Amino acid sequence: MSLLSRLGFVLALLILLPACQFKPDLDIEGDWSRYKALFVTPDGRVIDTGNGGVSHSEGQGYGLLLALKMNDKETFKQIWRWTKANLQIRNDHLFIWRRRPSVAVNEEDKNNASDGDILIAWSLLEASAKWRQMDYRQEAVQVINDIKEKLIVASNDLTLILPGEYGFQSPDASVVNLSYWVYPAFHAFAVYDKDPRWLRLISSGQTLMQKARFGFWQLPPDWLTISNNNQLQPFRNKRFGYDAIRIPIYLLWADMDSELLKPFANYWCFYRPFTPSWISLQENVMDSFGASSGIKAVKIVTLRAAGRVGQGRFSVIDKSQDYYSATLLLLSKLGYQQLADS
Repeated sequence: MSLLSRLGFVLALLILLPACQFKPDLDIEGDWSRYKALFVTPDGRVIDTGNGGVSHSEGQGYGLLLALKMNDKETFKQIWRWTKANLQIRNDHLFIWRRRPSVAVNEEDKNNASDGDILIAWSLLEASAKWRQMDYRQEAVQVINDIKEKLIVASNDLTLILPGEYGFQSPDASVVNLSYWVYPAFHAFAVYDKDPRWLRLISSGQTLMQKARFGFWQLPPDWLTISNNNQLQPFRNKRFGYDAIRIPIYLLWADMDSELLKPFANYWCFYRPFTPSWISLQENVMDSFGASSGIKAVKIVTLRAAGRVGQGRFSVIDKSQDYYSATLLLLSKLGYQQLADS
């Protein structure tokens, strides 16, 4: 090999090695402290700073889950106390989906949001085992039973989770949100409950992930219509974006088939270093302003799980981020840590 060739080889190594050896400083403890300071009130209300300061069952569920992962028993207790007092006010054990600080509780919509119910029940179930508190287990079981009886429905050969008790079924079709398939939670429920509906729900989610692929990148939509003969169509904004961005996190947290991550990895590998926050699944039009730090973090951990390393660096939580971006960032870092430890 000539001297010039050797110099070229060394230069190539110097360029490639930093990416291949990318080992981020996750600073999860620091991020959790900043998260609490920015989004969790002393009485346990999780504030959605991107939506007018409301609180909702999804945010309370994520707060519980993050407190559990961080072994923060006191914060977990406060979040659950607020959640129970302010959202678990239906005639069952599910939770109203939203609580606005300036609106009387009797004026709030009493419908639930299934992702919030699932996250809360899962967090309570895991907390009962982690901290040996049977009251958490009993409360989790009540929520799990109502999820099973009120929100899981059969549609031909599929088992679906409705996004809420009301408003998502018609005589001809059902509307679902694939990011409400919180796979690690369903696995935990199946271990506890043994009801075959949980495993059927997981299997149907995988089936829908394989079939509900649209646009050039074959991505799932935020919302999906399933007709009674199982025809699939994107619903509402017909985008892969705000909601569906969570799907890869749940897949990798549950150690699901990595083949399901390939469409996401292909999409994000093509658009780099720019990361769009959404892309239309019918017109191939995308956001031109760029994604939040949280969405970029989902991209990083997805590419890592798909075997494509060296694809960027995580941010830290700061005042420039809203609740949702910060939540995605922390969930992604925990997922990355899980991959590194496996």
